[in-house]
Amino acid sequence: MKRVYFVLTYSGTILGRIIRCKTGKMYTHVSISLDENLDRMYSFSRLNPYNCFIGGFVHERINMGSFKRFKNTKAMVCYIEITDYQYEKLEKQIEMFEENRKMYKFNVLGLIYILFNKRIHRKNYFYCAEFIKYILGNANINIKLPDMPRPENFEKLKNSTIIYEGLLNRYRDTVILQEYEMAKIS
Repeated sequence: MKRVYFVLTYSGTILGRIIRCKTGKMYTHVSISLDENLDRMYSFSRLNPYNCFIGGFVHERINMGSFKRFKNTKAMVCYIEITDYQYEKLEKQIEMFEENRKMYKFNVLGLIYILFNKRIHRKNYFYCAEFIKYILGNANINIKLPDMPRPENFEKLKNSTIIYEGLLNRYRDTVILQEYEMAKIS
């Protein structure tokens, strides 16, 4: 068995504040990570930390890009367990997006529509939750997300385990401390 991590965040950007105001939910963005340290974290988001409307497929990092610019980003990290086969399929899905990143765009229009409970499908356009649902489905990982997924849907996943809540830039310190504490107990 392997773990796949979901990183829910709220950075306080203008777009994030609009989404939070409309939904009333704590977190406004979701990323997927293939490792506990969040080194392999992916989503659809802004390509430039200073422009929320030009976006696409991004390899996100805790202390780079938008998360570096918005140092007080709040986060919740949870995981689900999947089979080795599903994990390999998920890796291949992400590799496909990396290799073809120029053909994929950020679905700003879809994001606006979903705020009004309307769906619009545009080929090769994704917003964060839509992307994650897509790659999970293609990896045969059925976690029963709604047709119009939102970041908050990842907070309530069946069989998920929350491992962290706090500032995103403090996540690694917490993970290292937890590993140290576990080593002392062993």
